[in-house]
Amino acid sequence: MKNTVSQPANGALVKDLSASLVVFLVALPLCMGIALASGVPPARGIVTGIIGGIIVGLFSGSPLQVSGPAAGLAVIVFELIHEHGISALGPILILAGAMQLTAGLLKMGRWFRAISPEVIHGMLAGIGVLIVIQQFHVVLDRSPKSNGPANIMAMGEAVFGGIFPLNGSREEAAALVGIITLGVMLLWERFRPAKLRLLPGALLGIAAGTTVAQVFHLGVNRVNVPSNLSDMVSITGPSTIASVNWFSLIGTAAALAFIASAETLLSAAAVDQMQTRVRANYDKELAAQGVGNMLCGFVGALPMTGVIVRSSANVQAGAETRKSTILHGLWLLLFVLAMPFVLRMIPTASLAAVLVLTGIKLVKPKDVLHLRRFGWAPVGIYLLSMGTIVATNLLTGVLVGIGLSLLRVLWKVTHLETHVEEKDDLTEVHFSGVGTFLAIPKITAALDQVSVDKPVVVHTHSLRYVDHACIEVIENWVERRQERGSIVHLEVEMLHRRYHTPVSRSVA
Repeated sequence: MKNTVSQPANGALVKDLSASLVVFLVALPLCMGIALASGVPPARGIVTGIIGGIIVGLFSGSPLQVSGPAAGLAVIVFELIHEHGISALGPILILAGAMQLTAGLLKMGRWFRAISPEVIHGMLAGIGVLIVIQQFHVVLDRSPKSNGPANIMAMGEAVFGGIFPLNGSREEAAALVGIITLGVMLLWERFRPAKLRLLPGALLGIAAGTTVAQVFHLGVNRVNVPSNLSDMVSITGPSTIASVNWFSLIGTAAALAFIASAETLLSAAAVDQMQTRVRANYDKELAAQGVGNMLCGFVGALPMTGVIVRSSANVQAGAETRKSTILHGLWLLLFVLAMPFVLRMIPTASLAAVLVLTGIKLVKPKDVLHLRRFGWAPVGIYLLSMGTIVATNLLTGVLVGIGLSLLRVLWKVTHLETHVEEKDDLTEVHFSGVGTFLAIPKITAALDQVSVDKPVVVHTHSLRYVDHACIEVIENWVERRQERGSIVHLEVEMLHRRYHTPVSRSVA
């Protein structure tokens, strides 16, 4: 009996162990690259990955989901550091994590998923564009600008002031490393053997770029990783907490909590669709993310979310339980403790190239084609959300998208269609949709088109709802026609205040 129980357990442990190694290899370059894109030292991204793996992994409501620094938050972190300074990152993250924990305890997890797809796709596309134009400068060993338009404007100068004319500059060497990294990743995706499908192309690309930089002694910027783990964190102490103007940070913290929660829970839903072994508890997952982000705030690390790239790698690698996520965090910790010298050989241009490809993948033209099936309005919301994010900032873009979605819903629930059809012997008036006081101008305009010398049939059975204001307008019109001696056939199924039967009634 012991053998029949222990063998499945041992088999699950072996699967979790192998899956954790795959996730570790995927997570390591992404943790550093996202930290770089956020404007903080790469080590802080690894610390977030460690906390996301070990701490959040223990309490996660989505056991197979992997948490860590996310490309979607890199943009907002970069902006808040530019606006408030890096010292404000810890307090903002503590406040955002507390909001997530409170939301989870209040069982608000599912409500964070109530965001229209066009806003989500537009948000991801906008983030992708920002990452590409930002990391374009890092690939050239230059510093990115503070916003999207500035990065776009500076791209021409970066090319013709850094790469051309070809004169052996540091920018040229960094661009070479970045191109090699990007080329290896693309070739690996195209020609990857089936047996090695779980080996991440980012790892191979960074290895190739690092090898070229080391062999040819290229004078490019490299990752700066402290040799001591304690030097990788910046504790947010009581003095910092006491001196912060928390009221001024509420808006930024709320935006961070909202976007992190939405990305996490959408990722959890995707993980549920990938496998049938375990189901997500969204409220528990949201609370666990809050705890993780509060810890990241206390140690000065990056914010975290549940991330779909690492989570899908975890599922595809055969993970059975949360042990895989926890073990991947342990591998990150051991690697930092044992081999920080390896990280210090990696060119920042290689990490930036990984992020450039990540950003490109976030902009999916097929999303536009998918949304077009439902009309031009979703496509417009997608494009406006993406454009606003690139032109201003992430929060404004998301709010614009949500606002447009709400306006579209309002239009749908208040929209009334009218159609007047003139025939030889009568006139038919059709009303469909929703009739509220907002539709009175359309109703009166339609009724005013009706000729006075023919019988009239008014069809109201297609109205899903009609309020008293519209009923009175139609009834008053009928009474006026009656006074003139006209014949009106009124379908009264919805207009039941005066007429009580769902059959046509002649008013002569």
